[in-house]
Amino acid sequence: MRFITLILIVIGLTGCAAMDAVSESVSGISDYFSGGEDNADPPSPLLEFTPEIKIEEVWHEKTGVGTDEQSLKLVPAIGAGKIFTADRDGLVQARDLQTGRLVWEAETDVQFSGGPGLGRDVVILGSSNAEVLALNIENGSVLWKSKVSSEVLSVPVVGKDVVVVRSTDGEVVALDTQTGGKRWGYERNAPALSLRGTGSPLISGENVIAGYDNGKLIALRLNDGKYVWETSIAIPKGRTEIERLVDLDVDPIVNNSVIYIASYQGGMAAISEADGDVLWRNDTASSHSGLSNDFSYLYLTDSESHVWQVDQHNGASLWKQKDLHQRKLTAPMAYQSYVVVGDFEGYVHWLSSSDGRELGRIQISDSAIEATPVMFDGTVYVYAKDGTLVALRVR
Repeated sequence: MRFITLILIVIGLTGCAAMDAVSESVSGISDYFSGGEDNADPPSPLLEFTPEIKIEEVWHEKTGVGTDEQSLKLVPAIGAGKIFTADRDGLVQARDLQTGRLVWEAETDVQFSGGPGLGRDVVILGSSNAEVLALNIENGSVLWKSKVSSEVLSVPVVGKDVVVVRSTDGEVVALDTQTGGKRWGYERNAPALSLRGTGSPLISGENVIAGYDNGKLIALRLNDGKYVWETSIAIPKGRTEIERLVDLDVDPIVNNSVIYIASYQGGMAAISEADGDVLWRNDTASSHSGLSNDFSYLYLTDSESHVWQVDQHNGASLWKQKDLHQRKLTAPMAYQSYVVVGDFEGYVHWLSSSDGRELGRIQISDSAIEATPVMFDGTVYVYAKDGTLVALRVR
């Protein structure tokens, strides 16, 4: 139904002469997210290769219904010696990192759509009903519940006793960590047409960094929400509204006072944290799934499920892995000498950070993996859409 609604919106926004181009663009977007049989550019079959590493399953648990096969931003989060998950039906669980043993669970009856985000002593989640819920990180008891302006499809972030939430209508709101009371809000209209999903805000120093569906990145003061700077990451181009989509749905990351961000169709850029100046652009490497980094490089997955390595210092593209073409890959997670991605058939792939070649793979579920894998102390944790949570380690 979301794809049908998207098509109807596009028809309302475009003239008849552009309908062929619109049809192709909508088909491309829907094929990417659905992985249907009618995909004109089908997913590549998995190629046989000689594994160079051995992947061990440390533990494997079911944590509820997961996303209930919907496109939500429910991801695993690690903190306080535990890993936290939330499902669409309102179940929140905390498990031991080493064993997967259930530490506590809370049944909230809230339709979660974004989170969890973690603070020092709180677990924060957003819902499709414009609610933000805070739980005690030690026992799962509900601390408070607050209303925001619309559905939350990003992970709330916590810093300096403030919870920052981005909702789908474009509002960024700061809530008090202890009470849930509103500290401030910043409103900006969303474009008439955009992809489903929003990037999570980034708390960096004294500022909140947020990307918008019009291709702009903004900085707001954390203590009061006042405007600090704004810069254009991507400029909409093309004849139709679909072609002009440049959503910043990727979570921005920061390293050494430089912010890195990618757009859906408008490339990626490095931005000065202090004043928003653009340090470099790479117009060929676009993403809506996400970025990661190590000491020297950035990694991203593009809309064709090609994985890229990009130099942090100048934006130069170094290698691109195409063997997993159209397998609906997650954002990459880089650690040690590896880059890890999940795909739409429940496979987790280890790539070499030196050249992108595939080193090993393991299937954890028959369900798609959309959440970016997370790592702690050499163990990789992967969460599939059916609620499967697995800890994996290279031996």
